[in-house]
Amino acid sequence: MVICGIFSAGLGLKGFLLPNDFIDGGVTGISLLIAQLTNVGLPFLIVIFNIPFIIMGYFQMGKNFAFKTILAIVGLALCLYFVEFNIVTNDKLLISVFGGFFLGMGIGLSVRAGCVIDGTEILALYLSKRTPVSIGGVILIINIIIFSFAAALLGVEPALYSLLTYLAASRTVDFIVHGIEEYTGVTIISSKSEEIRKMITERLGRGVTVYKGKGGYRQKGEEEKEVDVIFTVVTNLEMPKLKSEIQKIDSKAFIVMNTVNDTKGGTVKKRRLT
Repeated sequence: MVICGIFSAGLGLKGFLLPNDFIDGGVTGISLLIAQLTNVGLPFLIVIFNIPFIIMGYFQMGKNFAFKTILAIVGLALCLYFVEFNIVTNDKLLISVFGGFFLGMGIGLSVRAGCVIDGTEILALYLSKRTPVSIGGVILIINIIIFSFAAALLGVEPALYSLLTYLAASRTVDFIVHGIEEYTGVTIISSKSEEIRKMITERLGRGVTVYKGKGGYRQKGEEEKEVDVIFTVVTNLEMPKLKSEIQKIDSKAFIVMNTVNDTKGGTVKKRRLT
């Protein structure tokens, strides 16, 4: 999925956006904007601007996430540098829609694979823990700033087409990964439930609910075994980290994951760890 995501994003950038001076949101949009205003190559800028977010991802999501993200971002930079993509169209509307579509597909596939090729989501996840603003709200604020600079430096019309590119990309990402802020409900049954509970609350900073349960399958004459059933809610980006940590504690743990389409009441925002 990461390799497909890299080539999809490369097609969106070199086949549509870059030759026509369009930009997108996030770190990729900043890189495109700087590349158009200077003679610095886009592959180099994408790597440089993502370094702080890779470091942030290391502390927020773990080594595995950071390592995969490094490979994905460097892979995208190499793709942009070495692979030639034909310019698909010169129609501005088609450039905006399909350039955003292929770029969004690349980002979405990377997220599904447990990494990112644009560090904006990591920053949004980090800031959402320390402010009342949601992940989607943080991303929106960042992109408003980017497109405001684009309007001032490139002109209003290119900025408006670039905004359309961002909307197409974000909708594509939503379609592929069901939204970066979409939550997943996780039910965990394990004989080491207390260790798993501490890991979720202390290391991941997520709340948990503990149910008292009994094992339903047993041999004739065996006594009922009581077990603590843990339920928690995490974001899609946190799922690989959660599964990895559970695997370290109990490789035989039974895990059930369900997409959460909506929540009401309670607290699902990650609490601040001190």
